[in-house]
Amino acid sequence: MEQLESNTIRIAMNIAFDVDDTLIIPSVVSGDRDIPNYEVIAIYRFFQEQGHHMIIWSGSGVDWATMWGEKLGLKPDEIRIKQISYEGSIPGNIQQPYVDIAFDDCDVNLAKVNVKVKRVANNISRELWNKTKKP
Repeated sequence: MEQLESNTIRIAMNIAFDVDDTLIIPSVVSGDRDIPNYEVIAIYRFFQEQGHHMIIWSGSGVDWATMWGEKLGLKPDEIRIKQISYEGSIPGNIQQPYVDIAFDDCDVNLAKVNVKVKRVANNISRELWNKTKKP
């Protein structure tokens, strides 16, 4: 929590970004190698510069997310497997997702707000690439 000059308080949000087809464009689309998705990385850096808690996650595992966080120089506050988790209960016994905003190329329900980013060349299958990728 940060006190601002105008007596308002800014609370850091938990912002999560998926790796595949979100932070990177896979080699199956780009040609011979996985490449950074610079438009999405710019959004990541915006939230990071605002002091939010940055998360990189992937359904492919922590090693995959760690490798890409390092390769892209993103310096996340947290790396985890992509899955919904909940923070403490609020009145009425309603649980809220731990992540405030999630960026992903698929329709997901992993955060309070889920943002679907445009997938490059969606007509190209990722099935074989997903089976053979390695950190």
